[in-house]
Amino acid sequence: MAKQQRISIFPLARALLFPGMQLPLHIFEPRYRALVSDAMARDRRIGMIQPKGDGPQPALYDVGCVGHIAQVEALDDGRYNIVLTGIARFKVLRELDVATAFRQVEAIVEEEEKEPGVLAAIERAALEQEARRFADAHGYAVDWTSIARLDDASLVNGIAQVVPFDVAAKQALLEAPTLGDRAEKAIQLMQFFKRVDDEDGPATMQ
Repeated sequence: MAKQQRISIFPLARALLFPGMQLPLHIFEPRYRALVSDAMARDRRIGMIQPKGDGPQPALYDVGCVGHIAQVEALDDGRYNIVLTGIARFKVLRELDVATAFRQVEAIVEEEEKEPGVLAAIERAALEQEARRFADAHGYAVDWTSIARLDDASLVNGIAQVVPFDVAAKQALLEAPTLGDRAEKAIQLMQFFKRVDDEDGPATMQ
């Protein structure tokens, strides 16, 4: 069951986190150094979310992902190198009026899955096939033997996190309600970007 929680957020453009995946970050701005310090003193959790635009207080997308600080390196000058592991998606209900330098929201957080989601065999095969075509078209070297050993959730979310799509496309993947929906959306996006790249050069959905 989803739970309503207060989440300290890191609105960082083009840095999406998916459940079960990892995201390395270099933290240097004072407000986000305060965010990491606060998270380390509490539950080691930070909400990654995309801003809509620039400026000191940009609007936010509705859906982000809570990350757990799995690794942290505190540097002598107050900066941090951290690695976040995605835990669960959250949907913003409202932004809170807070005294902290970093922003906080009230959000509905999905329950952490006890077992990874499962695709139908035909869904898995279609996703792997399209991923191969996309990788070949862009000249990416991929260890397909290792890919074949991934569980379905790791495969889908891993593709969603690493594919070089624009922000709008990656956000659409994050917002897909189920693993099967995300796999289908990933296939559609890989086909779209490959087709448009072949015809007209690099494309975006923005």
